[in-house]
Amino acid sequence: MDYLPIFYKVQDRQVLLVGGGQIALRKAKFLLRAGARIKLVATKICSELEVLLGSDEHEILCRPYQSSDIDSVTLIIAATNDLALNQQIAEHAGNKNIPVNVVDQPALCSFIFPSIVDRSPLVIAVSSGGNSPVLARLLRSRLETLIPSGYGLLTSFLGGFRERVKHKIASFTERMRFWERVINGPAAELLLAGKTEQADALVESMLSNFNGEEFSQGEVYLVGAGPGDPDLLTFRALRLMQQADVVLYDRLVSDAILNMTRQDAEKIHVGKQRQNHTMPQEQISSLLVELAKSGKKVLRLKGGDPFIFGRGGEEIEELAMAKIPFQVVPGITAASGCSSYAGIPLTHRDYAQSVIFVTGHMKNNQCDLNWNSLVQKDQTVVIYMGLISLALICEQLIKHGRASTTPVALIQQGTTPNQQIYIGTLGTLPEIIKVKNVQAPTLIIVGEVVDLHAKLAWA
Repeated sequence: MDYLPIFYKVQDRQVLLVGGGQIALRKAKFLLRAGARIKLVATKICSELEVLLGSDEHEILCRPYQSSDIDSVTLIIAATNDLALNQQIAEHAGNKNIPVNVVDQPALCSFIFPSIVDRSPLVIAVSSGGNSPVLARLLRSRLETLIPSGYGLLTSFLGGFRERVKHKIASFTERMRFWERVINGPAAELLLAGKTEQADALVESMLSNFNGEEFSQGEVYLVGAGPGDPDLLTFRALRLMQQADVVLYDRLVSDAILNMTRQDAEKIHVGKQRQNHTMPQEQISSLLVELAKSGKKVLRLKGGDPFIFGRGGEEIEELAMAKIPFQVVPGITAASGCSSYAGIPLTHRDYAQSVIFVTGHMKNNQCDLNWNSLVQKDQTVVIYMGLISLALICEQLIKHGRASTTPVALIQQGTTPNQQIYIGTLGTLPEIIKVKNVQAPTLIIVGEVVDLHAKLAWA
């Protein structure tokens, strides 16, 4: 992040605003909504500003800016069209460590104004770090359509119960579960429907009859994170990612996806690489059970789909044996995601009527596959984790009857900005890859459908 997201209290505090035109007028209106007392300095002041700041709590100085104007103010905004003056104000503010915003000059700012969705006391801020205010405003407009106007009332309603809930429910985790039940349940719906008394009575009843044992049992979410592009996550995956207290994630889960989990959730890396397991599988399964039994909502986040070469079945077997509640959310497996982004259909009426998924993972320097099943006519073969054993795979497919001229694609880090596609044949691809710095994860596609890449590639 280039800026620390922060909400700054200016209510009943003095803010210096330098400038008397329309831009200053907009900033003054914004500051007044937050309850600031404004000290305005400008040689020319528009009539609207004079009227807006006409009360005794504000101060209007119709003269040039002076360095002493920053004394005893909590915030400074320079809204003039004089670049030299703006820089001078920024320097004075910096010398006294007072936050300053210079309109349309991000380099001089120690803070910037975001676009906001105002459902006071609920306020949502969107910022582009000064790079594209127009984009931030467009995103704000989208959020406006998604967040009901009644959420401000709901926020105040929940705030009225906060201290009592804190006093009644000592455990932070149990309090969070209680609030989630209120917000996602009928109490919030009643309030948004205008039935305040009924909503109040329902929350009173929930609090009076609170039983901590209801919230002591945790749950595990086994979620497929897809092949890399965050846009390929499902809505359900995103919802559960935001609910989890603890996240156990694999090395194939990108930072962009991991950042979409709850910011305060504990993150535990349990990824595996060839001959380098951060945590053995048995220990991962045991940790899921242990965390859930402690009352945590646990997110097991896996690249691709957890049930396709993801060992998800082994993990939920342990959960089922321990009687731990769990949910499974499928993800887009690498075969689907990478082939789509490479423009290679896995099936096609003219080329392949079936597709088979296998893993090329080597054990004891052997890749023990049912080779005869992989050389069938009109069939596409997709090989996961086959980079190390690529030469052996190509050799065995040729040996068992597949033509050496059969097209093959190797897709590196598919669906991500680092995607690379290498095209060859069973006879040529191993030599092509030798001179390339190919980085896992990779996916290999064997079959005539690979020839469609030249025509259909789009990503």
